[in-house]
Amino acid sequence: MKNNLLLFALLLSFCSVKSLLAQTKKTTADPVARYDAYVQQAVREWKVPGLTVTVVKDGKVLFRKGYGVRVLGKPETVDTKTLFAMASTTKAMTAACLGMMVDEGKLRWDDPVTNYLPDFQLYDPAVTRELRVRDLLIHNTGVGNADVLWAAMKIPPDEILHRVRLIKPSYSFRSSFIYQNIMYLAAGKVLEKVSGMPWDVFIRTRIFEPLGMSRTKAHFSDVTDANRAKPHIEISDTIRFVDSRAEEELVDAVGPAGSVWTCPDDVSAWMICMLDSARYRDGSPNVKTLLKPATWAELFKPQTLVTDREFYPTQQLTKPVWKTYGLGWFQQDYRGHRINFHTGSLTGMVAIHGQLPDQKLAVYVQGNLDHAELRHALMFRAFDEFALGLSRDWSADLQKLYGGLKQKAKAAERKSDSTRVLNTRPSLPLAAYVGSYTDPLYGKADVTLRDGKLYFSLNNVMTGFLDHWNFDTFRLTYDQFWNGKDPVSFVLDNNGKVAKLNSAGLDLTKVSETTTKGVAER
Repeated sequence: MKNNLLLFALLLSFCSVKSLLAQTKKTTADPVARYDAYVQQAVREWKVPGLTVTVVKDGKVLFRKGYGVRVLGKPETVDTKTLFAMASTTKAMTAACLGMMVDEGKLRWDDPVTNYLPDFQLYDPAVTRELRVRDLLIHNTGVGNADVLWAAMKIPPDEILHRVRLIKPSYSFRSSFIYQNIMYLAAGKVLEKVSGMPWDVFIRTRIFEPLGMSRTKAHFSDVTDANRAKPHIEISDTIRFVDSRAEEELVDAVGPAGSVWTCPDDVSAWMICMLDSARYRDGSPNVKTLLKPATWAELFKPQTLVTDREFYPTQQLTKPVWKTYGLGWFQQDYRGHRINFHTGSLTGMVAIHGQLPDQKLAVYVQGNLDHAELRHALMFRAFDEFALGLSRDWSADLQKLYGGLKQKAKAAERKSDSTRVLNTRPSLPLAAYVGSYTDPLYGKADVTLRDGKLYFSLNNVMTGFLDHWNFDTFRLTYDQFWNGKDPVSFVLDNNGKVAKLNSAGLDLTKVSETTTKGVAER
Protein backbone atom coordinates (compact mmCIF):
# COMPACT_ATOMS: atom_id res chain seq x y z
CA MET A 1 0.00 0.00 0.00
CA LYS A 2 2.79 2.40 0.93
CA ASN A 3 4.64 1.54 -2.29
CA ASN A 4 1.51 2.28 -4.31
CA LEU A 5 1.08 5.66 -2.60
CA LEU A 6 4.73 6.50 -3.20
CA LEU A 7 4.43 5.53 -6.87
CA PHE A 8 1.28 7.66 -7.21
CA ALA A 9 2.99 10.67 -5.58
CA LEU A 10 5.99 10.33 -7.90
CA LEU A 11 3.72 10.06 -10.93
CA LEU A 12 1.72 13.12 -9.84
CA SER A 13 4.94 15.08 -9.28
CA PHE A 14 6.26 14.04 -12.71
CA CYS A 15 3.02 15.11 -14.38
CA SER A 16 3.09 18.47 -12.61
CA VAL A 17 6.68 19.12 -13.67
CA LYS A 18 5.89 18.05 -17.22
CA SER A 19 2.88 20.37 -17.29
CA LEU A 20 4.94 23.24 -15.93
CA LEU A 21 7.67 22.66 -18.51
CA ALA A 22 5.09 22.51 -21.28
CA GLN A 23 3.54 25.77 -20.08
CA THR A 24 6.97 27.41 -19.87
CA LYS A 25 7.80 26.22 -23.38
CA LYS A 26 4.46 27.54 -24.64
CA THR A 27 5.05 30.93 -23.00
CA THR A 28 8.54 31.09 -24.47
CA ALA A 29 7.34 30.15 -27.93
CA ASP A 30 4.26 32.38 -27.98
CA PRO A 31 5.25 36.04 -28.50
CA VAL A 32 1.93 37.29 -27.12
CA ALA A 33 2.31 35.31 -23.88
CA ARG A 34 5.95 36.34 -23.68
CA TYR A 35 5.06 40.01 -24.10
CA ASP A 36 2.27 39.73 -21.53
CA ALA A 37 4.67 38.27 -18.99
CA TYR A 38 7.17 41.03 -19.78
CA VAL A 39 4.55 43.74 -19.21
CA GLN A 40 3.45 42.22 -15.92
CA GLN A 41 7.02 42.18 -14.63
CA ALA A 42 7.69 45.72 -15.86
CA VAL A 43 4.56 47.11 -14.21
CA ARG A 44 5.73 45.69 -10.88
CA GLU A 45 9.27 47.02 -11.30
CA TRP A 46 8.16 50.54 -12.25
CA LYS A 47 5.47 50.51 -9.51
CA VAL A 48 2.77 51.79 -11.84
CA PRO A 49 -0.64 51.45 -10.12
CA GLY A 50 -2.58 50.81 -13.32
CA LEU A 51 -1.78 50.36 -17.01
CA THR A 52 -3.28 49.25 -20.31
CA VAL A 53 -1.51 47.97 -23.42
CA THR A 54 -3.06 47.56 -26.87
CA VAL A 55 -1.22 46.09 -29.86
CA VAL A 56 -2.62 45.86 -33.39
CA LYS A 57 -1.03 44.24 -36.42
CA ASP A 58 -2.15 43.63 -39.99
CA GLY A 59 -5.53 45.20 -39.34
CA LYS A 60 -6.38 43.11 -36.29
CA VAL A 61 -6.09 43.38 -32.53
CA LEU A 62 -3.14 41.24 -31.49
CA PHE A 63 -3.17 42.03 -27.79
CA ARG A 64 -5.02 44.24 -25.34
CA LYS A 65 -5.07 43.96 -21.59
CA GLY A 66 -5.36 45.93 -18.37
CA TYR A 67 -2.99 45.63 -15.42
CA GLY A 68 -3.14 46.76 -11.82
CA VAL A 69 -5.70 49.01 -10.21
CA ARG A 70 -7.54 52.22 -11.04
CA VAL A 71 -6.65 53.80 -7.68
CA LEU A 72 -3.79 52.74 -5.44
CA GLY A 73 -5.02 50.99 -2.32
CA LYS A 74 -8.45 50.18 -3.74
CA PRO A 75 -9.56 46.84 -5.20
CA GLU A 76 -11.09 47.97 -8.52
CA THR A 77 -8.89 46.57 -11.28
CA VAL A 78 -8.02 47.97 -14.68
CA ASP A 79 -9.58 46.20 -17.67
CA THR A 80 -9.93 46.88 -21.38
CA LYS A 81 -12.88 49.21 -20.77
CA THR A 82 -11.10 51.37 -18.17
CA LEU A 83 -10.83 54.98 -19.34
CA PHE A 84 -7.44 56.70 -19.25
CA ALA A 85 -6.31 60.11 -20.49
CA MET A 86 -5.03 60.21 -24.06
CA ALA A 87 -3.40 63.55 -23.20
CA SER A 88 -1.30 64.81 -26.13
CA THR A 89 -1.91 61.73 -28.26
CA THR A 90 -5.17 63.64 -28.86
CA LYS A 91 -3.20 65.91 -31.21
CA ALA A 92 -3.15 63.32 -33.99
CA MET A 93 -6.96 63.25 -33.87
CA THR A 94 -7.19 67.05 -34.09
CA ALA A 95 -4.89 67.03 -37.13
CA ALA A 96 -7.03 64.34 -38.75
CA CYS A 97 -10.15 66.44 -38.13
CA LEU A 98 -8.59 69.35 -40.01
CA GLY A 99 -7.66 66.90 -42.76
CA MET A 100 -11.33 66.09 -43.22
CA MET A 101 -11.99 69.75 -43.87
CA VAL A 102 -9.16 69.77 -46.42
CA ASP A 103 -10.82 66.82 -48.17
CA GLU A 104 -14.12 68.70 -48.28
CA GLY A 105 -12.47 71.76 -49.83
CA LYS A 106 -13.30 73.97 -46.88
CA LEU A 107 -9.69 74.45 -45.84
CA ARG A 108 -6.14 74.24 -47.17
CA TRP A 109 -3.14 73.41 -45.01
CA ASP A 110 -1.34 76.55 -46.15
CA ASP A 111 -4.20 79.02 -45.75
CA PRO A 112 -3.43 82.00 -43.50
CA VAL A 113 -4.84 81.42 -40.02
CA THR A 114 -6.32 84.92 -40.07
CA ASN A 115 -8.61 83.85 -42.92
CA TYR A 116 -10.53 81.92 -40.27
CA LEU A 117 -9.55 83.64 -37.02
CA PRO A 118 -9.23 87.33 -37.98
CA ASP A 119 -8.74 88.42 -34.34
CA PHE A 120 -5.96 85.94 -33.62
CA GLN A 121 -2.59 87.66 -33.11
CA LEU A 122 0.92 86.73 -32.13
CA TYR A 123 3.41 89.13 -30.56
CA ASP A 124 4.98 89.95 -33.94
CA PRO A 125 2.47 91.29 -36.51
CA ALA A 126 4.61 89.95 -39.35
CA VAL A 127 4.37 86.42 -37.96
CA THR A 128 0.62 86.84 -37.52
CA ARG A 129 0.34 87.66 -41.25
CA GLU A 130 2.47 84.70 -42.31
CA LEU A 131 1.07 82.09 -39.93
CA ARG A 132 -0.52 79.18 -41.80
CA VAL A 133 -2.92 76.49 -40.60
CA ARG A 134 -0.12 73.94 -40.96
CA ASP A 135 2.03 75.97 -38.56
CA LEU A 136 -0.52 75.52 -35.78
CA LEU A 137 0.25 71.79 -35.75
CA ILE A 138 4.04 71.58 -35.99
CA HIS A 139 5.51 73.58 -33.07
CA ASN A 140 7.47 76.10 -35.16
CA THR A 141 5.69 79.40 -34.47
CA GLY A 142 8.37 80.87 -32.23
CA VAL A 143 6.00 80.84 -29.24
CA GLY A 144 7.52 79.04 -26.28
CA ASN A 145 5.75 76.96 -23.68
CA ALA A 146 2.68 78.86 -22.52
CA ASP A 147 0.91 76.16 -20.50
CA VAL A 148 0.48 78.58 -17.62
CA LEU A 149 -2.50 79.94 -19.57
CA TRP A 150 -4.49 76.77 -18.90
CA ALA A 151 -2.59 74.91 -16.16
CA ALA A 152 -2.42 77.83 -13.70
CA MET A 153 -5.62 79.73 -14.40
CA LYS A 154 -9.23 79.16 -15.30
CA ILE A 155 -10.04 81.35 -18.29
CA PRO A 156 -12.16 80.55 -21.35
CA PRO A 157 -10.44 79.21 -24.49
CA ASP A 158 -11.09 82.46 -26.37
CA GLU A 159 -9.31 84.42 -23.63
CA ILE A 160 -6.37 82.01 -23.77
CA LEU A 161 -6.00 82.72 -27.48
CA HIS A 162 -6.39 86.45 -26.92
CA ARG A 163 -3.46 86.47 -24.48
CA VAL A 164 -1.12 84.72 -26.94
CA ARG A 165 -0.39 88.13 -28.48
CA LEU A 166 1.37 89.06 -25.23
CA ILE A 167 3.88 86.18 -25.37
CA LYS A 168 7.29 87.30 -26.58
CA PRO A 169 8.82 84.83 -29.05
CA SER A 170 11.42 82.36 -27.81
CA TYR A 171 12.94 81.98 -31.28
CA SER A 172 12.32 83.27 -34.79
CA PHE A 173 9.39 81.99 -36.82
CA ARG A 174 9.94 78.53 -38.38
CA SER A 175 13.58 78.44 -37.31
CA SER A 176 13.36 75.87 -34.52
CA PHE A 177 11.12 73.58 -32.47
CA ILE A 178 9.53 74.23 -29.08
CA TYR A 179 6.59 72.06 -28.10
CA GLN A 180 3.41 74.12 -27.88
CA ASN A 181 -0.12 73.21 -26.73
CA ILE A 182 -1.90 76.53 -27.26
CA MET A 183 -1.57 76.39 -31.06
CA TYR A 184 -3.62 73.20 -31.10
CA LEU A 185 -6.37 75.12 -29.34
CA ALA A 186 -6.20 77.61 -32.20
CA ALA A 187 -6.38 74.69 -34.65
CA GLY A 188 -9.55 73.54 -32.91
CA LYS A 189 -11.03 77.02 -33.33
CA VAL A 190 -10.18 76.96 -37.05
CA LEU A 191 -11.98 73.62 -37.25
CA GLU A 192 -15.03 75.10 -35.53
CA LYS A 193 -15.05 78.04 -37.94
CA VAL A 194 -14.97 75.96 -41.12
CA SER A 195 -17.16 73.07 -39.95
CA GLY A 196 -19.74 74.98 -37.94
CA MET A 197 -19.26 72.56 -35.03
CA PRO A 198 -17.23 72.92 -31.83
CA TRP A 199 -14.16 70.67 -31.77
CA ASP A 200 -15.62 68.28 -29.20
CA VAL A 201 -18.80 67.75 -31.23
CA PHE A 202 -16.87 67.33 -34.47
CA ILE A 203 -14.43 64.76 -33.10
CA ARG A 204 -17.29 62.78 -31.59
CA THR A 205 -19.40 62.71 -34.74
CA ARG A 206 -16.58 62.32 -37.27
CA ILE A 207 -14.14 60.00 -35.44
CA PHE A 208 -15.59 58.40 -32.31
CA GLU A 209 -19.00 57.44 -33.73
CA PRO A 210 -17.84 56.11 -37.12
CA LEU A 211 -15.14 54.01 -35.47
CA GLY A 212 -17.50 52.70 -32.79
CA MET A 213 -15.57 54.36 -29.94
CA SER A 214 -18.64 54.46 -27.71
CA ARG A 215 -16.80 54.91 -24.39
CA THR A 216 -14.41 57.63 -25.56
CA LYS A 217 -14.99 61.21 -24.36
CA ALA A 218 -13.65 64.44 -25.86
CA HIS A 219 -13.41 66.29 -22.54
CA PHE A 220 -12.56 65.07 -19.06
CA SER A 221 -15.65 66.87 -17.76
CA ASP A 222 -17.70 64.35 -19.77
CA VAL A 223 -16.11 61.39 -17.96
CA THR A 224 -18.60 60.21 -15.36
CA ASP A 225 -18.03 56.46 -15.65
CA ALA A 226 -16.74 54.81 -12.47
CA ASN A 227 -14.50 52.58 -14.58
CA ARG A 228 -11.76 55.12 -15.12
CA ALA A 229 -8.20 55.39 -13.88
CA LYS A 230 -7.19 58.13 -11.48
CA PRO A 231 -3.86 59.97 -11.42
CA HIS A 232 -0.87 59.28 -9.19
CA ILE A 233 2.49 60.96 -8.71
CA GLU A 234 5.70 59.99 -6.93
CA ILE A 235 6.70 62.45 -4.22
CA SER A 236 9.78 61.76 -2.09
CA ASP A 237 9.89 58.16 -3.35
CA THR A 238 6.26 57.59 -2.33
CA ILE A 239 3.46 57.14 -4.87
CA ARG A 240 0.44 59.26 -3.96
CA PHE A 241 -3.05 59.51 -5.40
CA VAL A 242 -3.91 62.93 -6.86
CA ASP A 243 -7.46 63.37 -5.61
CA SER A 244 -8.45 66.49 -7.54
CA ARG A 245 -11.05 66.50 -10.26
CA ALA A 246 -10.48 70.26 -10.62
CA GLU A 247 -6.85 69.58 -11.60
CA GLU A 248 -7.93 67.02 -14.18
CA GLU A 249 -10.50 69.38 -15.71
CA LEU A 250 -7.96 72.13 -16.45
CA VAL A 251 -6.93 70.51 -19.74
CA ASP A 252 -10.45 70.86 -21.14
CA ALA A 253 -9.66 74.53 -21.82
CA VAL A 254 -7.19 73.38 -24.49
CA GLY A 255 -9.15 70.29 -25.49
CA PRO A 256 -7.76 69.88 -29.04
CA ALA A 257 -4.27 69.61 -27.55
CA GLY A 258 -4.99 66.79 -25.12
CA SER A 259 -8.34 66.27 -23.39
CA VAL A 260 -9.63 62.98 -24.89
CA TRP A 261 -10.14 59.95 -22.64
CA THR A 262 -10.34 56.43 -24.07
CA CYS A 263 -9.81 52.73 -23.36
CA PRO A 264 -8.25 49.74 -25.18
CA ASP A 265 -11.58 48.46 -26.51
CA ASP A 266 -12.08 51.81 -28.26
CA VAL A 267 -8.60 53.01 -29.17
CA SER A 268 -7.78 49.84 -31.09
CA ALA A 269 -10.18 51.01 -33.84
CA TRP A 270 -8.34 54.34 -34.13
CA MET A 271 -4.98 52.56 -34.20
CA ILE A 272 -6.01 50.22 -37.01
CA CYS A 273 -7.55 53.08 -38.99
CA MET A 274 -4.40 55.20 -38.78
CA LEU A 275 -2.23 52.30 -39.95
CA ASP A 276 -4.52 51.46 -42.87
CA SER A 277 -4.68 54.73 -44.85
CA ALA A 278 -7.55 55.97 -42.64
CA ARG A 279 -9.78 53.11 -43.79
CA TYR A 280 -12.25 51.41 -41.47
CA ARG A 281 -15.27 49.11 -41.36
CA ASP A 282 -18.34 50.04 -39.39
CA GLY A 283 -19.91 46.59 -39.36
CA SER A 284 -21.00 46.65 -42.98
CA PRO A 285 -19.12 44.80 -45.74
CA ASN A 286 -18.04 48.07 -47.32
CA VAL A 287 -14.76 49.74 -46.47
CA LYS A 288 -15.07 53.41 -45.55
CA THR A 289 -12.48 56.14 -45.06
CA LEU A 290 -12.01 58.98 -42.61
CA LEU A 291 -9.58 60.72 -44.98
CA LYS A 292 -8.49 60.62 -48.59
CA PRO A 293 -5.23 58.68 -49.05
CA ALA A 294 -3.21 61.81 -49.93
CA THR A 295 -4.48 63.65 -46.86
CA TRP A 296 -3.76 60.67 -44.62
CA ALA A 297 -0.22 60.54 -46.04
CA GLU A 298 0.22 64.27 -45.39
CA LEU A 299 -0.29 63.70 -41.66
CA PHE A 300 2.87 61.61 -41.56
CA LYS A 301 5.09 63.75 -43.76
CA PRO A 302 8.00 65.27 -41.80
CA GLN A 303 7.28 68.98 -41.32
CA THR A 304 9.70 70.24 -38.65
CA LEU A 305 13.14 69.11 -37.54
CA VAL A 306 13.10 68.33 -33.82
CA THR A 307 16.22 70.10 -32.64
CA ASP A 308 15.70 69.69 -28.88
CA ARG A 309 18.17 66.97 -27.87
CA GLU A 310 16.69 66.59 -24.40
CA PHE A 311 13.00 66.41 -25.33
CA TYR A 312 12.95 62.60 -25.17
CA PRO A 313 15.77 61.20 -23.00
CA THR A 314 14.85 57.74 -24.35
CA GLN A 315 16.59 58.77 -27.55
CA GLN A 316 19.90 58.53 -25.70
CA LEU A 317 19.38 54.77 -26.06
CA THR A 318 17.56 54.54 -29.40
CA LYS A 319 20.11 56.92 -30.96
CA PRO A 320 18.04 58.11 -33.94
CA VAL A 321 19.83 59.60 -36.93
CA TRP A 322 16.92 61.93 -37.64
CA LYS A 323 13.99 63.31 -35.63
CA THR A 324 11.04 65.16 -37.11
CA TYR A 325 7.47 66.20 -36.34
CA GLY A 326 4.57 65.67 -38.74
CA LEU A 327 0.98 66.76 -38.27
CA GLY A 328 0.37 65.52 -34.74
CA TRP A 329 3.11 62.85 -34.80
CA PHE A 330 6.77 62.65 -33.81
CA GLN A 331 8.97 60.60 -36.13
CA GLN A 332 12.40 59.01 -35.98
CA ASP A 333 14.37 56.08 -37.34
CA TYR A 334 14.66 52.85 -35.37
CA ARG A 335 16.81 49.96 -36.58
CA GLY A 336 16.42 51.00 -40.20
CA HIS A 337 12.67 51.57 -39.93
CA ARG A 338 10.65 54.75 -39.61
CA ILE A 339 8.44 55.01 -36.55
CA ASN A 340 5.62 57.47 -35.89
CA PHE A 341 4.74 58.11 -32.28
CA HIS A 342 3.47 60.59 -29.75
CA THR A 343 3.46 60.67 -25.97
CA GLY A 344 0.82 62.19 -23.74
CA SER A 345 1.40 63.55 -20.24
CA LEU A 346 -0.97 65.16 -17.76
CA THR A 347 -0.67 65.38 -14.00
CA GLY A 348 -0.51 61.75 -12.88
CA MET A 349 -1.36 60.24 -16.29
CA VAL A 350 0.70 59.04 -19.27
CA ALA A 351 0.12 57.64 -22.74
CA ILE A 352 2.08 56.71 -25.85
CA HIS A 353 0.90 55.77 -29.35
CA GLY A 354 3.56 54.26 -31.58
CA GLN A 355 3.54 52.92 -35.13
CA LEU A 356 5.95 50.75 -37.09
CA PRO A 357 4.11 51.42 -40.36
CA ASP A 358 6.10 49.21 -42.74
CA GLN A 359 5.28 46.27 -40.46
CA LYS A 360 1.61 47.25 -40.06
CA LEU A 361 2.15 47.32 -36.30
CA ALA A 362 1.00 49.81 -33.67
CA VAL A 363 1.06 49.89 -29.88
CA TYR A 364 -0.78 52.10 -27.41
CA VAL A 365 0.08 52.32 -23.71
CA GLN A 366 -1.75 54.26 -21.00
CA GLY A 367 -0.87 54.51 -17.32
CA ASN A 368 -1.89 56.35 -14.16
CA LEU A 369 1.52 57.36 -12.79
CA ASP A 370 3.08 60.70 -13.63
CA HIS A 371 5.81 60.42 -16.28
CA ALA A 372 6.05 56.64 -16.04
CA GLU A 373 8.54 56.16 -18.86
CA LEU A 374 7.73 52.49 -18.85
CA ARG A 375 5.55 53.57 -21.78
CA HIS A 376 8.62 53.91 -24.03
CA ALA A 377 9.94 50.53 -22.91
CA LEU A 378 6.70 48.75 -23.76
CA MET A 379 6.44 50.46 -27.14
CA PHE A 380 9.93 49.48 -28.25
CA ARG A 381 9.58 46.00 -26.76
CA ALA A 382 6.40 45.53 -28.83
CA PHE A 383 8.23 46.63 -31.99
CA ASP A 384 11.01 44.16 -31.23
CA GLU A 385 8.73 41.30 -30.17
CA PHE A 386 6.08 41.44 -32.87
CA ALA A 387 8.04 42.67 -35.88
CA LEU A 388 11.81 42.76 -35.59
CA GLY A 389 12.64 39.52 -33.80
CA LEU A 390 14.66 41.17 -31.04
CA SER A 391 14.56 40.81 -27.26
CA ARG A 392 16.27 43.82 -25.69
CA ASP A 393 15.22 44.47 -22.10
CA TRP A 394 14.02 48.03 -22.64
CA SER A 395 12.40 48.15 -19.21
CA ALA A 396 15.69 47.52 -17.40
CA ASP A 397 17.67 49.86 -19.66
CA LEU A 398 15.21 52.71 -19.36
CA GLN A 399 14.89 52.25 -15.61
CA LYS A 400 18.63 52.74 -15.40
CA LEU A 401 18.51 55.80 -17.68
CA TYR A 402 15.60 57.55 -15.97
CA GLY A 403 16.78 56.49 -12.53
CA GLY A 404 20.07 58.22 -13.25
CA LEU A 405 18.27 61.36 -14.42
CA LYS A 406 16.20 61.29 -11.25
CA GLN A 407 19.32 61.13 -9.11
CA LYS A 408 20.86 64.02 -11.05
CA ALA A 409 17.72 66.09 -10.43
CA LYS A 410 17.92 65.35 -6.71
CA ALA A 411 21.60 66.33 -6.68
CA ALA A 412 20.79 69.59 -8.49
CA GLU A 413 18.10 70.33 -5.92
CA ARG A 414 20.52 69.69 -3.05
CA LYS A 415 23.08 71.94 -4.71
CA SER A 416 20.50 74.69 -5.11
CA ASP A 417 19.46 74.33 -1.47
CA SER A 418 23.09 74.63 -0.40
CA THR A 419 23.26 78.15 -1.83
CA ARG A 420 20.77 79.37 0.76
CA VAL A 421 22.20 82.16 2.87
CA LEU A 422 21.40 81.35 6.47
CA ASN A 423 20.40 83.70 9.27
CA THR A 424 18.87 86.36 7.04
CA ARG A 425 15.57 88.17 7.46
CA PRO A 426 13.12 89.77 5.03
CA SER A 427 13.80 93.44 4.31
CA LEU A 428 10.33 94.43 5.52
CA PRO A 429 7.66 93.26 7.93
CA LEU A 430 5.54 90.45 6.42
CA ALA A 431 2.54 92.77 6.10
CA ALA A 432 4.49 94.85 3.55
CA TYR A 433 4.48 91.92 1.11
CA VAL A 434 0.72 91.50 1.33
CA GLY A 435 -1.24 92.61 -1.71
CA SER A 436 -2.24 91.77 -5.27
CA TYR A 437 0.30 91.30 -8.04
CA THR A 438 -0.86 91.26 -11.65
CA ASP A 439 0.29 90.79 -15.22
CA PRO A 440 -1.82 91.02 -18.40
CA LEU A 441 -0.51 87.62 -19.52
CA TYR A 442 -0.19 85.61 -16.32
CA GLY A 443 -3.16 86.93 -14.34
CA LYS A 444 -3.17 87.72 -10.63
CA ALA A 445 -1.36 86.51 -7.55
CA ASP A 446 -2.73 87.40 -4.13
CA VAL A 447 -0.48 87.39 -1.08
CA THR A 448 -2.21 87.46 2.29
CA LEU A 449 -1.41 86.71 5.92
CA ARG A 450 -2.63 83.47 7.48
CA ASP A 451 -1.67 82.39 10.95
CA GLY A 452 1.29 84.72 10.95
CA LYS A 453 2.65 83.46 7.62
CA LEU A 454 2.41 84.68 4.04
CA TYR A 455 -0.04 82.78 1.89
CA PHE A 456 0.12 82.76 -1.92
CA SER A 457 -2.66 82.23 -4.48
CA LEU A 458 -2.08 82.36 -8.23
CA ASN A 459 -5.36 82.83 -10.10
CA ASN A 460 -7.11 80.88 -7.31
CA VAL A 461 -5.65 77.71 -8.86
CA MET A 462 -2.19 77.26 -7.37
CA THR A 463 -1.95 78.06 -3.67
CA GLY A 464 0.25 77.52 -0.64
CA PHE A 465 2.18 78.99 2.30
CA LEU A 466 5.39 80.94 1.81
CA ASP A 467 8.26 80.04 4.16
CA HIS A 468 11.16 82.46 4.39
CA TRP A 469 14.23 81.21 2.53
CA ASN A 470 16.73 84.06 2.47
CA PHE A 471 16.57 87.85 2.12
CA ASP A 472 13.36 88.63 0.18
CA THR A 473 12.97 85.14 -1.27
CA PHE A 474 10.46 82.67 0.13
CA ARG A 475 9.79 79.03 -0.66
CA LEU A 476 6.27 78.22 -1.79
CA THR A 477 4.97 74.79 -0.76
CA TYR A 478 1.89 74.15 -2.84
CA ASP A 479 -1.33 72.94 -1.29
CA GLN A 480 -1.60 70.97 -4.51
CA PHE A 481 1.26 68.69 -3.45
CA TRP A 482 1.80 67.38 -6.98
CA ASN A 483 3.18 70.80 -7.95
CA GLY A 484 6.01 70.51 -5.43
CA LYS A 485 7.79 73.69 -4.34
CA ASP A 486 8.89 76.91 -6.01
CA PRO A 487 10.91 79.97 -4.96
CA VAL A 488 9.00 83.25 -4.77
CA SER A 489 11.10 86.42 -4.75
CA PHE A 490 9.93 89.93 -3.99
CA VAL A 491 11.63 92.92 -5.63
CA LEU A 492 11.82 96.30 -3.87
CA ASP A 493 11.76 99.62 -5.68
CA ASN A 494 14.06 102.60 -5.09
CA ASN A 495 11.86 103.72 -2.22
CA GLY A 496 12.28 100.42 -0.39
CA LYS A 497 8.72 99.29 -1.08
CA VAL A 498 7.66 95.95 -2.61
CA ALA A 499 7.20 96.45 -6.35
CA LYS A 500 7.21 93.01 -7.97
CA LEU A 501 6.92 89.30 -7.38
CA ASN A 502 8.84 86.67 -9.35
CA SER A 503 7.96 82.99 -9.30
CA ALA A 504 8.65 80.11 -11.67
CA GLY A 505 9.39 82.46 -14.53
CA LEU A 506 6.36 84.68 -13.88
CA ASP A 507 6.93 88.38 -13.26
CA LEU A 508 3.98 90.20 -11.66
CA THR A 509 3.69 93.83 -10.56
CA LYS A 510 2.18 94.90 -7.27
CA VAL A 511 -0.88 97.05 -7.85
CA SER A 512 -2.25 97.41 -4.37
CA GLU A 513 -0.59 97.69 -0.98
CA THR A 514 -2.01 96.59 2.34
CA THR A 515 -0.51 98.01 5.51
CA THR A 516 -0.46 96.24 8.81
CA LYS A 517 -3.46 98.26 9.85
CA GLY A 518 -6.63 96.38 9.05
CA VAL A 519 -4.91 93.23 7.95
CA ALA A 520 -6.78 90.40 9.61
CA GLU A 521 -4.83 87.28 10.14
CA ARG A 522 -6.99 84.32 9.46
